[in-house]
Amino acid sequence: MPKRSKEMNVRGGLRRPFVQFVLRERDFLLILLVGFTLSGLFYDIHSVAMWLGFIFAGYAAVANDSIQTLGTFIVSNSRRPWWQLWLFVASILIVVLALGWFINDGDVTWQKLYNPEKYPDLPQHSQYPQPVEFSFIQLAAPLILLILTRMRMPVSTTFLLLSCFSTGSKGITDVLGSSLSGYAISFVLSLLIWILGYNLIRTFFKQRKSAGFWVPLQWGISGTLWGVWLMQDAANIAVYLPRQINVYQLIAIISLLVFGLAILMRQRGDKIQDIVNEKSRIEDIRAATLIDFSYACMLIYKMFVSPVPLSTTWVFLGIIGGREIGISIMRKKAGFAHKRKAFSMILKDITYAVFGLLVSLALAVSINDALRSEVMAILGL
Repeated sequence: MPKRSKEMNVRGGLRRPFVQFVLRERDFLLILLVGFTLSGLFYDIHSVAMWLGFIFAGYAAVANDSIQTLGTFIVSNSRRPWWQLWLFVASILIVVLALGWFINDGDVTWQKLYNPEKYPDLPQHSQYPQPVEFSFIQLAAPLILLILTRMRMPVSTTFLLLSCFSTGSKGITDVLGSSLSGYAISFVLSLLIWILGYNLIRTFFKQRKSAGFWVPLQWGISGTLWGVWLMQDAANIAVYLPRQINVYQLIAIISLLVFGLAILMRQRGDKIQDIVNEKSRIEDIRAATLIDFSYACMLIYKMFVSPVPLSTTWVFLGIIGGREIGISIMRKKAGFAHKRKAFSMILKDITYAVFGLLVSLALAVSINDALRSEVMAILGL
């Protein structure tokens, strides 16, 4: 074959996967193109930028973080019409946000961003005050989260978004400390549940068909988990908005998020759902209910113990990581191969989460002058 023909074949071989990728991801790439363009055009127009940031953050958080909460619910109810699941989770979202707004004087974040008692001397009573102006990176940060989500990375929305608004390093270290402790506690809790209860659970779940009471039990626990998650993670979505909002802004927030949930449920979780699907027998409604129960217990504990925003991603990884390790330890017949698979799965999830943390810190340092000065001082520069 002539040399020129070989070169054309090589180029064609390289070009073909790229073209296939563009065609396969054309809708997502179009969303990114529009998002980055709008960020560049409107980041210096405050009234427009804050709502653009909210829309981007809401879509990114729903696409990424909510799957950690609703993923097992979606898998175990895969035979139900998507709109039934949507109506259920949307009604809970409306109640939680409206109740938080009413109780906390216009604050839908349940005082994760606005807390006069904890932060009386800080601007807007928060370590994450709404800026008087936005930067391009702040506005585009949720789009970066969308890219990482599309790569099926369980990245922490809390780190990636809130770190861009922190008044200093303390805001980041507080979230990091709360999240790491949440991971450790949830990992140990889940590990103990599945080690100590493995034989009982295995015997109880031996029948392929679950009893009828598991359906309302799972929906009740999943609904509780979803509600508590919203109390924790609403801060990530509303960080672009005023810390106290009026009723018209509340209606706009709820409407946009309900619409985003409809897209999520219609797509059955999309790419990030694979993080849940690859775990052992999550499609069993009984296993899904146990996971959601332990997850809900952890978030409720953290909700009332600390007012500091928490990365629910790390808690979620601790829950499913402890479960996978517990099952691999107790499944003696599976041998070493199953244990190696479980450990490699957990290592991959943690690696992605740490990568997201590093990206978050890099964005925060590039945006925040005060934080950059602190980092430079620590490094002696």
